[in-house]
Amino acid sequence: MKDIRLLGLKKSPWVFHVAAASCNNCDIEILAALTPRFDVERFGILLVGSPRHADALLVTGVLNRKSLPRVLRVYEQTPKPCLVIGVGTCTCDCHMFSDSYNVVGPYDRHIPVDVYIPGCPPKPEAIIAGVVKALAKL
Repeated sequence: MKDIRLLGLKKSPWVFHVAAASCNNCDIEILAALTPRFDVERFGILLVGSPRHADALLVTGVLNRKSLPRVLRVYEQTPKPCLVIGVGTCTCDCHMFSDSYNVVGPYDRHIPVDVYIPGCPPKPEAIIAGVVKALAKL
């Protein structure tokens, strides 16, 4: 793993977690990445409670008609340049929900997604590697 200092960032990146219509498997794995076993904070990555303070958005779940306006509003509130990191197979291609009447498509139809982390659910190691890879784009 690369250290944040090696990426040339001036401050620790702050991440806001957006759970659209998820089954919570990816959400649990994101929380597992914060535990002392994986300790994502050793890279300086902090989970924040407001999108107005975030440098990156971690999005999980499928976009449906009800969650789309909320996800767009959170994206608009995030200061630019903002990274969008899709966590889980549902963010990539809607997985088993692709033919559902309520699904409005993958995230990249509505907001620019910088990095996808596939898996159902992805392991905490993959989430950490994906976030560090996305931070290289900053």
